[in-house]
Amino acid sequence: MSATFCWQQRGCDEEMWSRCPHATSSEDGVCVAECFYTACQRTQRRVTADFALLLDPAVDRTAAVKENCLNCAFFLQNAPRVLKESQHAS
Repeated sequence: MSATFCWQQRGCDEEMWSRCPHATSSEDGVCVAECFYTACQRTQRRVTADFALLLDPAVDRTAAVKENCLNCAFFLQNAPRVLKESQHAS
C-alpha cells in the first residue's frame, strides 16, 4: 500500500504542490495563503488592516501555522511575544 500525501487528497495542481510546504518539506512548515485548505474556521478570526498591529515587532510570527494568521487580529494580539534586546540585558 502506497502513502497518500495531503496534496494528492486535496487535489492540488502541480504548480501548487511544487511550492507547498507539506510537499517540499520547507523549514518553516507554514501553510501557504493560496492553499484552499488554509481558510480559518475559527470564530475568533478577524482580518485586520491596522498597520500598527500588522507591523508590531513584538509578535513572534514564527508561531503562525498558516500565512493567513499573519493578518488576523486575534493571532496578532494573542501570539507569543519576541523579547527585545533591552529585555535580555536585565
